[in-house]
Amino acid sequence: MAGRFDPLTRTAIRGGRTDIPQPQPQPPEGPAPTPRSREWAAEGPIELGLVLGPLRRGPGDPTFRTTPDGSVWLGTRTPTGPATLRLTRTADRTVTAAAWGPGTEWALDALPALLGADDDPAVFVPRHRLVHASHRRRPGLRLTRTGLVLQSLIPTVLEQKVTTDEAYRAWRRLVRQYGERAPGPHPDLYVMPDPRTWALIPSWDWHKAGVDAKRSATIVRAARVAPRMEEAAAMDLPAAVARLEAVPGIGPWTSAETLQRSNGAADAVTTGDLHLPGTIGYALTGDRDADDAAMLRLLAPYADQGGGQRHRAARLILLAGRTPPRRVPKMPRTDIGRF
Repeated sequence: MAGRFDPLTRTAIRGGRTDIPQPQPQPPEGPAPTPRSREWAAEGPIELGLVLGPLRRGPGDPTFRTTPDGSVWLGTRTPTGPATLRLTRTADRTVTAAAWGPGTEWALDALPALLGADDDPAVFVPRHRLVHASHRRRPGLRLTRTGLVLQSLIPTVLEQKVTTDEAYRAWRRLVRQYGERAPGPHPDLYVMPDPRTWALIPSWDWHKAGVDAKRSATIVRAARVAPRMEEAAAMDLPAAVARLEAVPGIGPWTSAETLQRSNGAADAVTTGDLHLPGTIGYALTGDRDADDAAMLRLLAPYADQGGGQRHRAARLILLAGRTPPRRVPKMPRTDIGRF
């Protein structure tokens, strides 16, 4: 859930960053398929961990890997087929991408948007001292735009009303069981299943993965209308929200969390979250009991900046790390797959 922190990596879930290892010399490897490559230079500083961090679904995400040479590896299912992307920042503003698989051309064409080329951080003006300090410390933050709706929607549905650990476990299990090995040389990178495969997963395997009938039914309904879902990537925010929420089981929380990634929606603020309002309320005013209405009032100064910047403001607040001290036990972890 937005605003929660992963105890394994100590990074904010979906509002945070992924630590990318510093490049280290690596021993030579055997021959590998020759990739296609592309370089892209950002207009300002860029930090891969901040830009791509929201795409990572836990430290064991089989579609997102980092390696000791400082590279980020992504397994992605493009409209033209599976693809692997290896991204490495070669200078302060330059990223080099290598790609393998049938979806190579699509993935390389989409590289600038993936790295935030469609985002305009210059329109953002901090209105709170904490936001200003967080913004100043992170000049490399850009909002990614994958252009792939189902790839963000399905793991988001898995995260509905459960702990992040449960959701990440389900994602890992289902991708490894029903997805496919990503093309290219990475030995442990996967691409998520295609829509037809998602729609045909039997009920007992959803159960073994710890996914209840409501969430699995939502994923199946979305997978059955996958082309209509993917059209939302080219829509403006209100139309995209309406398209996603036309599917039963997808509400404001799920649509916002999806469109933040697929559309790079800078104003898609997450409502209906268990922790986010209290985190933002505490960080800005000391009110740990803030609700959605209070959170939206606090973020209102960012609603009119460049078409809306409330999601960016919320990410910067989460990145600041000022969270209320825990006063109740953690939400208990359940595993319906054991029942």
